[in-house]
Amino acid sequence: MWSRLYVAATVGAVSPETVRRYVDTRYEWPWRGAGPVRRAFKFLLRPTARQAAALTAMLDDHRALYNAALQERRDAYRHRSRVTVRYGDQSAQLREIRAYDPDQGRWSFSSQQATLRRLDRAFAGFFRRVGAGQSPGYPRFRGAGWSDTVEWPRDGDGCRWNSQPEHPTQVRVRFQGVGHVKVHQHRPVAGTVRTVSVKREGRRWYVVVSCEDVPARPLPATGVVVGVDMGVWKRCGS
Repeated sequence: MWSRLYVAATVGAVSPETVRRYVDTRYEWPWRGAGPVRRAFKFLLRPTARQAAALTAMLDDHRALYNAALQERRDAYRHRSRVTVRYGDQSAQLREIRAYDPDQGRWSFSSQQATLRRLDRAFAGFFRRVGAGQSPGYPRFRGAGWSDTVEWPRDGDGCRWNSQPEHPTQVRVRFQGVGHVKVHQHRPVAGTVRTVSVKREGRRWYVVVSCEDVPARPLPATGVVVGVDMGVWKRCGS
């Protein structure tokens, strides 16, 4: 005996209106009555040779910070006292690290905090998997090819989207320690810019702008009904 067989349409058995009512009563469509949404826009960067070298150095220094923070957590746990090091502990050390190491001091404080939060999320996922009895996947050190993204949690704090709005044709984004970098903006940015990330893919650099309050644009209704077989959830033997 088959139970809960979700077939949205049968050949000649029901009318399109019946199918529509059946689907409407069982599923909540996210775009119905939806207000503003969050959306990311990705654009190609066109840095100069000097800016590309600075972007590479920025990735390397953030990777070094991530690996050093990971090593501190490992060493603290292996100590006989089993001290637990958290994000707040490591974030509090940033000012001292930046004052001691000029390479770290030239970059944005907020982007370095975001790197430490990324490590904290990796450990949170590790402990969650341990508790669930899954394969833990302990956080790993990142090699040169493993670290390709730096994030700024807030536009205007260490970075600035459209940093030269007076320019008539060219859009630029400013990163602390790098400068104003040209952006190949092939479509407009909607909503309010919240976070900015720079990402390296091969030999190319990209900026990812995450925006809030982007107006939802649902597709217009076509009046056409399509039958969809949602599959079988459970099979019961008689």
